[in-house]
Amino acid sequence: MMGNALIVLAAGQGTRMNSDLPKVLHPLGAAPLLAHALTAGAALAPERVIVVAGHGAEQVGKAAAVWAPEAEVVLQAEQLGTGHAVRQALPALERFEGRVIVLYGDTPFIRPETLEALAEATADVVVLGFEAAEPGRYGRLVTGPAGLERIVEFKDATEAERAIALCNSGVISADAATLARLLPRLTNDNAAHEYYLTDIVALARAEGLSAKVVTCAEAETLGINTRAELARAEALFQARMRAEALDNGVTLTAPETVFFALDTHIGRDAVIGPNVVFGPGVTIESGAEVRAFCHLEGCHISRGATVGPFARLRPGAELAEDVHVGNFVEIKNAVLDEGVKVGHLTYLGDAHVGEHTNIGAGTVTCNYDGVMKHHTEIGAHAFIGSDTMLVAPVTVGARAMTGSGSVISENVPDDALAIGRARQVNKPGLAVRLMEKLRAEKVRRQKESK
Repeated sequence: MMGNALIVLAAGQGTRMNSDLPKVLHPLGAAPLLAHALTAGAALAPERVIVVAGHGAEQVGKAAAVWAPEAEVVLQAEQLGTGHAVRQALPALERFEGRVIVLYGDTPFIRPETLEALAEATADVVVLGFEAAEPGRYGRLVTGPAGLERIVEFKDATEAERAIALCNSGVISADAATLARLLPRLTNDNAAHEYYLTDIVALARAEGLSAKVVTCAEAETLGINTRAELARAEALFQARMRAEALDNGVTLTAPETVFFALDTHIGRDAVIGPNVVFGPGVTIESGAEVRAFCHLEGCHISRGATVGPFARLRPGAELAEDVHVGNFVEIKNAVLDEGVKVGHLTYLGDAHVGEHTNIGAGTVTCNYDGVMKHHTEIGAHAFIGSDTMLVAPVTVGARAMTGSGSVISENVPDDALAIGRARQVNKPGLAVRLMEKLRAEKVRRQKESK
């Protein structure tokens, strides 16, 4: 069976976005629009991935490398239409023999199952179409007994053609050799003076090649051209992700308040409380619980762990089984082994905490010296007293303890108690005398101000 190649068109500036950011890099579900197309296309296990960039090509290339490291980025210096854009990808497909699927970087909702149907269709040229509730200015798919006859853009359509409800998504699949042969024959003899990729259907039929339509739901073809459309797309994306989570056995106590990222992964029987926000790169295993008002990104939460309420997990946070992270705790680039408890009001950054260690309230790993970050190592079964400042780099041994209010700047051996604070001194009667003096001073100042 022949393989597949993916071309993603991502050259447009998106002037209606009123933004310096390339349109395909605007975020949807905490990921650029481009990432959605690349993720859907990954279901085909493509042998080649080519991203056609134009405006902000360097930025687009960096984003493509994150979501599809194997992708090759080619430049469309002038935006002369979709057919012209695909021609820029042809050199990257040299010696490729297989099916080519052309996607759009600003169309984020096409499902992998739809792309698989497109790739498996047997015609020489296959177009993805949809029945539009309001066809508007979409291109129309003109079909006949032999299948798809041609695609006509709205600007060039007759009244009879505009009455057709079967519309063009722009997504096309064709054999690489067929595509390479037909693309140079495209012309810009149309109202927009652009080279339309869709014209290859008429060229193919003129050669006696077959063309057909694979259909999908209209919602899959939604393109993003304005900020308002982006906001509506975000609402649709979140609704879909919430529904999928519920179907997969995740408890969402207030689904409408939970916000997912494109790559959020949550196991069955996990519980997600109200007002939880997922940034990129979060994995939550089965049976874990995230309580209300937490913000998570780039982290991994194991089975039986509990997080929150009001906790923040940043990239590199790794929570083993049965870890508890409580309210107003922030974890960054830190590994917490099984059974660790971090109850409240704590920052752990660039650290490793051994199993079943207890971190007291107000503990801070002082990991940054103004230039570099430093590591804190805390052993298993240790007890860190409340309001301990751990000045990294520093190690606290297994079963060791720190006294509350300590500043720990030297390593603490296993089994030791470390106290790093000034000795308390009591001055009998001084509190009353000091308050009397302050009150008298206040009265004096009030009299002087009159």
